[in-house]
Amino acid sequence: MKQTSLNISELKNLSKEQYEALYLLSQTLNSTSQKETLIEKVVDILIEVTNAERGLFAKYDSKTFQFSLLSARTFKKEKISDLSTFSSQVLQQVVNQNKPILYHDAQTNPKLNQFESVQLHKIKSMLGVPIKKDEIIWGVILVDSQTDRKEFTDKNLLFLQFFSNLVSISLEKIFEIENLFDENLRLKNELESIDKIPDMIGNSKPMQELSKTIHKVANTEVNVLILGESGSGKDLVARAIHKLSTRKNENYLAQFCGSIPDSLLESELFGYMKGAFTGAAKDKKGLFEVADKGTFFLDEIADISSALQAKLLRVIENKEIIRLGDTKVIKVDVRILAATNKDLKKLVEEGKFREDLYYRLNVFPIKVPTLRERKSDIPLLVKNFIENSTSENIKLNPTALTILENYSWPGNVRQLNNVISRALILSSDGMITKEHISLDNEQNTLDSSRTLKELEEKILLNRLEEFNGNKTLTAKSLDVSVRWIQKKMKEINSKS
Repeated sequence: MKQTSLNISELKNLSKEQYEALYLLSQTLNSTSQKETLIEKVVDILIEVTNAERGLFAKYDSKTFQFSLLSARTFKKEKISDLSTFSSQVLQQVVNQNKPILYHDAQTNPKLNQFESVQLHKIKSMLGVPIKKDEIIWGVILVDSQTDRKEFTDKNLLFLQFFSNLVSISLEKIFEIENLFDENLRLKNELESIDKIPDMIGNSKPMQELSKTIHKVANTEVNVLILGESGSGKDLVARAIHKLSTRKNENYLAQFCGSIPDSLLESELFGYMKGAFTGAAKDKKGLFEVADKGTFFLDEIADISSALQAKLLRVIENKEIIRLGDTKVIKVDVRILAATNKDLKKLVEEGKFREDLYYRLNVFPIKVPTLRERKSDIPLLVKNFIENSTSENIKLNPTALTILENYSWPGNVRQLNNVISRALILSSDGMITKEHISLDNEQNTLDSSRTLKELEEKILLNRLEEFNGNKTLTAKSLDVSVRWIQKKMKEINSKS
């Protein structure tokens, strides 16, 4: 920042007291990191050096030409809260002249004695110093007294110029620090809002992308279809969307739709009236009613019957339900989140899932990454599982961690949690070793002693088994073509 040019040789014209004042000022400026503290101390120093009775630091707004009080003090270091007790006309003169000014007998000066504040407060001596930021006057320091002060002389102008430059430089430094602090705080908050997903662990790239997606959709009202393998955490994604949404203070309900008799699921979702069926002894609200104004998560949506699909479509389109055994329409305001580990689009093509319902649910699809796709999160997940399961300080042996990281995890995070739970039961010396790791399918672990071709074949065969021989799903999971799989299978079969 460029300041008013000063000839260094002029320093010899400063008195010993002025040198000491500048030294004191430099010490103060170097030790102060907050604008408010600096301004207060600067006013005190100038009052003391000039032997003034009171001092003021006022901020100047070049757009409105107005001054605002930042700090005002007496020589006894008492605070002054009224800006009008100082001469605004003299403050403006400092701005207009853009340099330090001083008056040692304002009462007899025709340029000053006409000012109301000067006469009202019987001000006799005044000294003003402009404080600049980027060559623009940012504020003014003014000290005054009701008596004639011998220190208010022309000999002080050089000192005041050095004083002004030092204060301006220090303020610029503090402004930069404050701006950096504010920017750091903004970025920190931004990162927190991106990286943190409620109840979910992981900082891998797939999880970072998932976090961004969740935060983008959470504050909307659109329906979300959550896609992913079993055990990957689809339910946690749904809960996170609710917790980050405007409905977070309302009810969140979840219903698993797989392997539940159609009639039972229907009564749970829509409720029933007394006598609607055998055993209906009283009226009961359905889950959609209970979730009114909140969020409803339907897990494994692909498993519901055609009849229930039609009723669910009515809830989405008309926001209304009818209890079993009733004719009365009940309005409900529910945001619907649905999840499946199946290919809904394929089910639509096969006529097993309503196309209109599919498009109503699939407004915003979210793909939850498998644990295979984010193996760098395994150490964090294991640490979290251990901490949530026991208060003991249990460690994971590096060899055991390698086994976990080399496993394909067909059951995803849920399977990892189960494996760690078993390992904690088996371990007894505060350490989980490879002997404590019990995997459902040991051949899924990768032996580093094998050749690349052998590992390639092993992964392919394991993945085909995982997807029940479906080459299309296997190819998609491995990011290869079906043709490549057919070729590899031909090579494997030719050897047997």
